Amino acid sequence: MSLAEIGPVVLIGAGKMGLALARGWIAGGLPPDRLVLVDPFAGDAAKAFASETGVRLSKTSHGILTHVLVLAVKPQTMGEAMRDVLPVVGKHTLVISIAAGISLKTLSHGLETERVIRAMPNTPAQIGKGITGAVGLSIDAADRGVADALLGAAGQVVWFDVESKLDAVTAVSGSGPAYVFYLVEAMAVAGMRQGLDPGQAMQLARQTVIGAAALMEADNQSVSILRENVTSPKGTTAAALAVLMAPDGLEALIDRAVLAARIRSEELGRG
Repeated sequence: MSLAEIGPVVLIGAGKMGLALARGWIAGGLPPDRLVLVDPFAGDAAKAFASETGVRLSKTSHGILTHVLVLAVKPQTMGEAMRDVLPVVGKHTLVISIAAGISLKTLSHGLETERVIRAMPNTPAQIGKGITGAVGLSIDAADRGVADALLGAAGQVVWFDVESKLDAVTAVSGSGPAYVFYLVEAMAVAGMRQGLDPGQAMQLARQTVIGAAALMEADNQSVSILRENVTSPKGTTAAALAVLMAPDGLEALIDRAVLAARIRSEELGRG
């Protein structure tokens, strides 16, 4: 299914992630007159996007025909958002939520429909390089096709049959870009401690991660092989990896971080 065949789409929440999705939809062929952004506190970026594209920007969803409803609000405000949009949800409406931790059961109960998809994209969606985990236990093939078209505009989509895995998706890929950005910060600080000035250290760290990611995308070998390709026996990389791959090294640290993120996702789901 193409984006040109979908709509009307009502997007609740015109923040960074909501706008990232909306930009991808318009760029991918969704007609601007089939998209409505709803945000009572829309910022300058949302107003500029609406002005540039001709997409309608509204403070409320009341009275708007809604075939696809995308909820891009913070988990803490989901209850209020569902109460606000309930009048426009009908049997014809497919609901897609990208709020961390909010379960299908909660969404179905609050919106009085079983046609609900829970999804977790990440911020590289802003440039079409994201990845989204998705689950929908009471949808048909047509609904999944619509979701694939919308979510796929932001990057790859991975579907799951078990909802509990979405908390792990949130912890790995949803929050994951922040881990990578922090790695760049840490590499730059380490470089400064070895005598590089701040600008040089950040340039080297930043471009190293950008280049490594581009190489990983271009080369279909496993990441283990790519790592080994950089590592000469008894060389400098091997010395560094001996520290990072120690029992208390990076794997253990990332494991604790991902676990903490998953626990928080589960807590958000419980309110």
